Amino acid sequence: MTKQITLLTALMLISNVLSAQTKKTKFLYQDARQPVEVRISDLLGRMTLEEKVMQLNQYTLGRNDNANNMADPVNDIPAEIGSLIYFSSNAELRNRVQRRAMEQSRLGIPIIFGYDVIHGFKTIYPISLAQACSWNPDLVQQATAVAAQESRMSGVDWTFSPMIDVARDGRWGRVAEGYGEDPYTNGVFAVASVKGYQGKDLSGPVSVAACLKHYVGYGASEAGRDYVYTEISDQTLWNTYLPPYEAAVKAGAATLMSSFNDISGTPGTANTYLLRTVLKEQWKHDGFVVSDWGAIEQLRSQGVAKDKKEAALKAFNAGVEMDMMNQSYDKHLAALVKEGKVTQGVLDDAVKRVLRVKFRLGLFDKPYTPEIPEKQRFLLPQSRAIADRLAEESIVLLKNGHNALPLTAVKNIAVIGPMSNSKWHLLGSWRAHGNAEDAGTIYDNIKQEFGNKVTVTNAQGCDFDGTDQSGFADANRLAQNADAVVICLGEKANWSGENASRSSISLPAIQEALVAELKKSGKPVILLISSGRPLDLSRLEPMCDAILSMWQPGTTGGKAIAEVLSGKANPSGKLAITFPYSSGQIPIYYNHRQSARPNQGKYQDIPSKPLYEFGYGLSYTTFDYAELKASSSSIKVNETLTVEVAVKNTGNRDGMETVHWYISDPVSSISRPVKELKFFQKQFIRKGETKVFSFQVDPKRDLGFVNARGEKFVEEGDYYIIVKDKKIKLELLKE
Repeated sequence: MTKQITLLTALMLISNVLSAQTKKTKFLYQDARQPVEVRISDLLGRMTLEEKVMQLNQYTLGRNDNANNMADPVNDIPAEIGSLIYFSSNAELRNRVQRRAMEQSRLGIPIIFGYDVIHGFKTIYPISLAQACSWNPDLVQQATAVAAQESRMSGVDWTFSPMIDVARDGRWGRVAEGYGEDPYTNGVFAVASVKGYQGKDLSGPVSVAACLKHYVGYGASEAGRDYVYTEISDQTLWNTYLPPYEAAVKAGAATLMSSFNDISGTPGTANTYLLRTVLKEQWKHDGFVVSDWGAIEQLRSQGVAKDKKEAALKAFNAGVEMDMMNQSYDKHLAALVKEGKVTQGVLDDAVKRVLRVKFRLGLFDKPYTPEIPEKQRFLLPQSRAIADRLAEESIVLLKNGHNALPLTAVKNIAVIGPMSNSKWHLLGSWRAHGNAEDAGTIYDNIKQEFGNKVTVTNAQGCDFDGTDQSGFADANRLAQNADAVVICLGEKANWSGENASRSSISLPAIQEALVAELKKSGKPVILLISSGRPLDLSRLEPMCDAILSMWQPGTTGGKAIAEVLSGKANPSGKLAITFPYSSGQIPIYYNHRQSARPNQGKYQDIPSKPLYEFGYGLSYTTFDYAELKASSSSIKVNETLTVEVAVKNTGNRDGMETVHWYISDPVSSISRPVKELKFFQKQFIRKGETKVFSFQVDPKRDLGFVNARGEKFVEEGDYYIIVKDKKIKLELLKE
């Protein structure tokens, strides 16, 4: 017994000694108990120049990899690489590469894995432009949280989202990715998205790092052509394009992506003022900036760098910390440091920023992703429920003549058009790992929604484009026998998104011809539009009794539109971007500057007003707005006041209503837009019920403006608070 105790004691002593030796040899950066900044400093001090440089590069992994040849892509990836764009949807390959980084590199620095998770990973939500039309940021936060959960559980730590480029030209394909034409709206949904992606703890098992893109002014591309020059004055930069980024940076966004565009002579990827002075110095952002794909090398195409080395120098010194698929930093950055063209201090700051995000994600302490079956990660019931609700609330009822909708008293519905049986095109661009087979068609969902009591027939009628009208006859036959004709038209998924500029935002002539043909049936024509941009509907609108814009609604979009048609769901979406009367009006947006001659300068050949303005959207019920009431008619700059409006549901259905609060400053030292959105609120109102909406006015936040240096100022005088056709005057007094 004594010998056993002695042996046990000896083993314990040996164990304690070994443990103590382990603790002594463990570096500070590997100790999870240490503060992040201590760990960063310790690790940075141990890194060689080459190791620092490799942390600032991003390659790809997973595209076209053969599952039977897994070792090849793993061995091809440098163990010291900073980041990878991860194209796979499971963690197995990711963990193999991460293990190489942790075990075969000298310091064991984990890789951060990024991917374009724009509107869902596997459960695909409506495109971002549609999400803005829901005016429900809480719901968008829930959707981005699901996208984060599916991504992180699949090996992706970092999403290149949200895109918050203010966009006012529907010809630009990337309007689909953002939240519309208004700076405030983009800022609100940017903050909601960041909170959804990053959660309460960035190191959590279902959180990912967000990336704000494209910083900045990309949405101002001339004539809607992708990648081209943008002419943006300093004042417009500050009052229109920068506010969403500032809001999201203050909300804690981990990273940003530099923009492709040349901003008034200086490309975004080489713009020291925006990347260093504004972002890092003024806004105190301590994460990192990644280039867009190939954007550093493209400084050569933009005429500001003679070769890849000079492009690397300009981008890095401007403040782009990570090189996405340029292979400029890995080839030239070390030499630039040795030549003294990049200082050690700037290099170290860049590496710290990348390491900081990795530490905050918890990658040093939990570098591997648990390998979990797909059914436990994707398309969970609660995830689909959020997708369904978001798709439903994003649908905008543009027209409803003679209360053609909902379809409550019909026995036969003809569902016609190229979108009626499509699954793929409902998902939209940037569909990540979305699978068309997980979605249901509009036709199938209408059949299921209306059940056996209603006969639902289907014909394609025509293709999305082309000139073949041979399907018109079959479509006509079905229309003649129907009580209502539901025509499903729109854009293919790849007609919007990146590199998808269009000279005209009208639908192809064949689709318009189909509507004209079916109009001859004399039956009510219900037009369903699926698109990634606002469209020119000026020729279609007179031919249709009702029009619904469902955008590109995602995995459950067919179900949502069927429930709106039946009346189970009451549409509540309102436009976050203007629908012009024609492409010739572009750019057209609600918050334009005041005109020198308000009653002149109009188009001579078309109306000057848009077909459907920003904030427009109908419901199956009606709402009556009372007069605005303010707690005071005057206010000082350091005070606040409350403005209220009572809204009554005067129709026969329950519904949701969004109230948009605008301010107008008719006289200012800098000319201001005719009105500016400052707040919005959405509430559910039962039929016959009245709800009070309120807006607390803070003069510095809501009445102020910015000058060309980004300095906020507030001037005394009269202001107006506007809701629909109601407005109330407020006087801002001297202190």
